[in-house]
Amino acid sequence: MSAFSEAALEKKLSELSNSQQSVQTLSLWLIHHRKHSKTIVNVWFNELKKAQVSRKLTFLYLANDVIQNSKKKGPEFTQDFAPVIVDAFKHVYRDGEEGCKKQLGRVLSIWQERAVYENNLLDQLSQVLYGEKKAKKRSYEEIPPDDEDFASQSSPAEPPQTAELIRALQELENAASGDSVLRQRISSLPAEVQDTSLLNRITDKESGERLSRLVEEACMLLADYSGRLAAEIDDRRQLTRTLTVFLQSQRDGLTQNEQKLEVRMTTFSSFTNSLSLYALSAVLFSLHYRFVAFICLSLYFSMWHT
Repeated sequence: MSAFSEAALEKKLSELSNSQQSVQTLSLWLIHHRKHSKTIVNVWFNELKKAQVSRKLTFLYLANDVIQNSKKKGPEFTQDFAPVIVDAFKHVYRDGEEGCKKQLGRVLSIWQERAVYENNLLDQLSQVLYGEKKAKKRSYEEIPPDDEDFASQSSPAEPPQTAELIRALQELENAASGDSVLRQRISSLPAEVQDTSLLNRITDKESGERLSRLVEEACMLLADYSGRLAAEIDDRRQLTRTLTVFLQSQRDGLTQNEQKLEVRMTTFSSFTNSLSLYALSAVLFSLHYRFVAFICLSLYFSMWHT
């Protein structure tokens, strides 16, 4: 990989695009140069403030990728981003594209679920987006599917429509886990980039540079696949939450309809009972009338015979 310098970093940030590959390629380069993490974070924050409105959110995506993927190698980036990340959220929320709150909220949700930062910092980020202190979310893995709080923690304002669920399921058909072409490319990588014992085959500078290019291309390919898999996991988790909310809304609707049906059945039963009483009264009245008529006729005939 190319040597680190502030000028090189500024150039790479200026060339950063919103594509997943662009973000992950630069993230890989930054993690490789993590010993310069303080300088990287300072340059990143300065360039974020100067970036065009349409590119500001991409800078946050880059920070998210670096913070999460560098944790296994060391805490440098997590620690060095912490002092500026709240101001960065404020800046992107205030000066970024309209409607970026949803994307920022998704980043925050991931950080909460994975406990990327301490609760205090996560609460500050939550206040930036929502204007009030919100309770820390439990990790997704800790929430059982039948937990009553599960739907309430991730419920949207309105239950999802069936068309939205169908579209989300269709999008997952093209997810990374189903990309057989990419998996074939990964399995077909040269043995030199996987087996360190083959490094002794390097006999000159040219073969060393060739292997370096192969390794860098393989790293980019794997970083792209890893990022797509991570995004797929997040999409599947979000879909699980959405389906839970949808099912709950269907249950609530069914309960309401059953209650309405019960009220109507009660009303109908009361009506039929009233109708039955009316019919019975009519029959009794008719019998009473006939009985009176019979008595009158009997008296009349008795008097006539007399």
